[in-house]
Amino acid sequence: MTGRIGSIDQRWFERVAAARLPGAEQVLPPLSAAANHGRLWFGTAAALAVAGGPAARRAAWRGVGALALASLTTNAVAKYAVRRHRPVLDTVPRVRRLTSAPWTSSFPSGHAASAAAFVTGVALEAPRYGALLAPVAAAVAFSRVYVGVHYPGDVLAGCALGAAAAAVSCYWWPPRPQPAQIRRTRVAAPALADGEGLVVVVNSGSGKGVPGRLPAREHLELLLPRAEIVEHGPGDDLGDVLDKAVARAADAAGVLGVCGGDGTVNAAALRAAAAGLPLAVFPGGTLNHFALDAGTPTFEDTAYAVQRGEAVRIDLARVRDGDGADVTGFVNTFSIGLYPELVRKREKLEGRIGKWPAAAVSFVEVLRTAEPLRIRLDGHDRVLWLLFAGNGQYLPDGLAPTHRPRMDDGLLDIRTVDAQAPLARTRVALSALGGALRRSRVFRTERVEQLRLSGLDQVAALAYDGETAPAPDALVLDKRQAALTVYSPAVALDEIAQGARTAMLAASRGRRTRQG
Repeated sequence: MTGRIGSIDQRWFERVAAARLPGAEQVLPPLSAAANHGRLWFGTAAALAVAGGPAARRAAWRGVGALALASLTTNAVAKYAVRRHRPVLDTVPRVRRLTSAPWTSSFPSGHAASAAAFVTGVALEAPRYGALLAPVAAAVAFSRVYVGVHYPGDVLAGCALGAAAAAVSCYWWPPRPQPAQIRRTRVAAPALADGEGLVVVVNSGSGKGVPGRLPAREHLELLLPRAEIVEHGPGDDLGDVLDKAVARAADAAGVLGVCGGDGTVNAAALRAAAAGLPLAVFPGGTLNHFALDAGTPTFEDTAYAVQRGEAVRIDLARVRDGDGADVTGFVNTFSIGLYPELVRKREKLEGRIGKWPAAAVSFVEVLRTAEPLRIRLDGHDRVLWLLFAGNGQYLPDGLAPTHRPRMDDGLLDIRTVDAQAPLARTRVALSALGGALRRSRVFRTERVEQLRLSGLDQVAALAYDGETAPAPDALVLDKRQAALTVYSPAVALDEIAQGARTAMLAASRGRRTRQG
């Protein structure tokens, strides 16, 4: 870089070199070295994933994904496109200089790009964590000028490139909206002090409680010491355990609780709705889609709502056979065709490469060996690779829907991939890999109140909320609007406040024990 920009860069570099910042020599060079090869950010991501809640884990994965994209762009493209020499170190005090100076192009700063990408990615999912990490990222970026290996312009360009990489990741993997963007219909529910009158079924086979925290039963006893906890063991029938819990809850305060994954929540929700009982959902599974959409991503959120009597209204989707008899229901999703296998493969990959890329890779793999289904939708013959139905409108449109802005809209979210169009398999695969499936002509979405399916001879099983059931010859999908009341706090606290809330509840429990 030459000319006026280069002279301005040189002038500011010399000003930083001449600056004497108290304590900076002890902090900035080690910090700059700690960020080599992204080690600082990978360590931070690991800490967020282990110690944080769902939002922190999403933030960690997005941060790492954005960092990888920024690093690839910086080191494989930008540095070769702009070959700029490193600054001359004559004006930089020796105490600041790195032991081993980098030899690659000075423009742009890879450290700055990685720092900006990681922190921006974290902030997109968890703004509070992003705010906490922003000063560290800024210090890493500034340290590259302070130790004399980059000009200020290199650092600014790296920061811009990193932030852009994080923003681009939203195209493939849209971030989950903040609580203020979720539209939930508030309803009243019994307020249970310390959980008295609440009967909670804990499915020991669904996940392993809260990662990095107490086992599920101990966690519940800490938060709601007067709740009755019923454990479902490996040899127990979940339906029987839930039926008995519903009977006990009806005799008490009339509130059923459940701790488990989405399949367990489905079974509890159907029974609670039939008995007219409010439901308290404690996320104890792997992904906990329902709990996240209902506004209870942590045990603390649910316990807080139970004690205050705060709840939301939820629709239940219903699956009936051709004669009108109930087959099952679902709180999240229903599918036939490729989707069950797609989800299974996607869940194995998404922890490493992100949800949308995992969905695209899995989709291509499943399409390669699959056979399309010939069925009738509302009386129209269709040849499909898959049919997906969501309990409410999911966002974004595409293969990897992540969330629902509402859970009582009275609609089914129907998505199909057509297998009759010319080169349908190739077009779908290319669209999925390019992140443009929702604009493909072979991919259709619609929102309906009811859907009739017939001619299901080729369909062996239905998949719903992680469970499967045999498929009858004909089906009707519809909704039971506002059929369920689910505890959910009116004001969702961020994860940084979760520890304080737990401590408050524990202290309150300790005082009551001493008084007793």
